[in-house]
Amino acid sequence: MEACHSPEQFNVTSYAATAVAIVTLETFAGMWINAFIVSVICMAWFKRKTLNSNEKILLALGCSRSWFLCISWVNSLLSVIYPKHLHVHPTLQLILSIYTFLNYFSLWVSACLCVFYCIKIANFRNSFFMYLKVKIDRIVPCLLLGSVLLALAISVLAYDTAEKLHSKDRNFTCPGNFWEESMKMEKHVIHISFITGFGYTASFLAVITSALLLLFSLWRHKRNMQTNSMKDLSMDAHIKAMKSILSFFIMYSINFICLILTIIFSTKNENVMMFLVFTYVYAFPGVHSLILIFSNPKLENTLLRILPCRKLCMR
Repeated sequence: MEACHSPEQFNVTSYAATAVAIVTLETFAGMWINAFIVSVICMAWFKRKTLNSNEKILLALGCSRSWFLCISWVNSLLSVIYPKHLHVHPTLQLILSIYTFLNYFSLWVSACLCVFYCIKIANFRNSFFMYLKVKIDRIVPCLLLGSVLLALAISVLAYDTAEKLHSKDRNFTCPGNFWEESMKMEKHVIHISFITGFGYTASFLAVITSALLLLFSLWRHKRNMQTNSMKDLSMDAHIKAMKSILSFFIMYSINFICLILTIIFSTKNENVMMFLVFTYVYAFPGVHSLILIFSNPKLENTLLRILPCRKLCMR
């Protein structure tokens, strides 16, 4: 007896299967890394009943990235196994809006972390910068709240655009001016591409600005120490923060290029290019969070204590 399912439903090519396998591996690795950050910070929160600004940002970043990877993986899996189910209203609109919210929120929280490092460690005599340095612990919750509101606003716009595209697509089957409807759809695509590019560019500029300011502060501080023939402990803090932000900057540069490429190739059938782009996009949350772990002594020591125990359990 033949299966009752249509052959199109299970028409998964070797290319799609390979893509899903790689994405699944990256997703679960990234979710484990970010879940580790969240669990360590939550345990510290439970013990001390409070969190510092750095831990608040890391907690928000770990939660957003874990859910982002989860939603992205579900979307990728459904698009391969049940592609027609994504076109059932309003499944695609909901997935797109949730994906957009988590993506923008995680990007902007990452940018907030770089800005936090810059304000906390860099030394400038500017009155506005000194004000930010003093008030940084009060500014961080406002930055996180602003990131939530902005990401929510863009996710609503993404849902509205997807809804309009869905209605226009249904109108194509009706008699009318096909050229006029096509132009309207193209305008909607341009609008969402502009909004997406703006969000990516804003977070990327924040990372660039933080890296340049911290680099300039490090250079000026080092010059002053050489002139005065003195050693300062803040030099080590500058160098450590600079290494972290430079690694963020390099990864963000590649990630920014990949995100822009997703906008360019999203309307084209460039499967190989999109596969390479999404391979890095899915790996970015896990690798970046791993760098955060090794740049944080508390997280690093906790991870190093856990790994030998896991090896003993495996034996």
